[in-house]
Amino acid sequence: MAALIEMRDIVKRFGSILALNGVSFALNAGEVHCLLGDNGAGKSTLIRVLSGFHRATSGEISIDGKPVVFASPADALNQGIATVYQDLGLVPLMSVTRNFFMGREPVFDLGPLKLLRKRQAAEIAHSEMRKIGINLKDPGQAVGTMSGGQRQSLAIARAVYFGARVLILDEPTSALGVAQTSMVLRYIYDLRKRGIGIIFISHNVHHALAVGDRFTVLNHGQTIGTYERGAIAMDELQKLMAGGRTWQDLSSQLSGWDGAPSE
Repeated sequence: MAALIEMRDIVKRFGSILALNGVSFALNAGEVHCLLGDNGAGKSTLIRVLSGFHRATSGEISIDGKPVVFASPADALNQGIATVYQDLGLVPLMSVTRNFFMGREPVFDLGPLKLLRKRQAAEIAHSEMRKIGINLKDPGQAVGTMSGGQRQSLAIARAVYFGARVLILDEPTSALGVAQTSMVLRYIYDLRKRGIGIIFISHNVHHALAVGDRFTVLNHGQTIGTYERGAIAMDELQKLMAGGRTWQDLSSQLSGWDGAPSE
């Protein structure tokens, strides 16, 4: 069976800068594939190529085994590829309902006018949030009144409702506490059962191991390796992400530092 989405030998140059150097990556339906790497590893560039913001210099992207070319983010979205970035794209002072639809509200025609079906929109938003375990007293409440985990879940639920087959999550737990992280990771795990392919981008190996089926490590724009769940230990993943450096290396360096500036 062909992968839901596959990237083969992706190269991306920005002038003289080589951001991606032959990266290959595949995602199956109903899989959480974690993309790991330190800052500057190429994770952000890769997801921008996959979501249509950048055109690859060379290489091929295929969906269900058929080559595709994305000229814009709209092309990727039409293919069912949705990205939830760290800033979530939510407006804190707007209601949950308006944030859920964000310009795609159900409307009806009244002559030349298009009017919002307020009750229907509120019912849909309320129902979709309830499906993920968030019981809102009022879908008209401002998003800014929700917890970080609830806002993250709202952004994910919105993408799923509007037909995402591939869900790219950019550091979805980076700004969350323990309870909120647990909420989001549980939701991500449940989405696998619906056949949605999830690309989970993270610096946090603990969170990745909690939900991931496979793990691909990037370093300096290259694929270091892809590993099945259970085939690699957490310490080894961390070492690969750090380019071979370990926390022990850092500790040994700091242990000899007395706080005085070097001459």
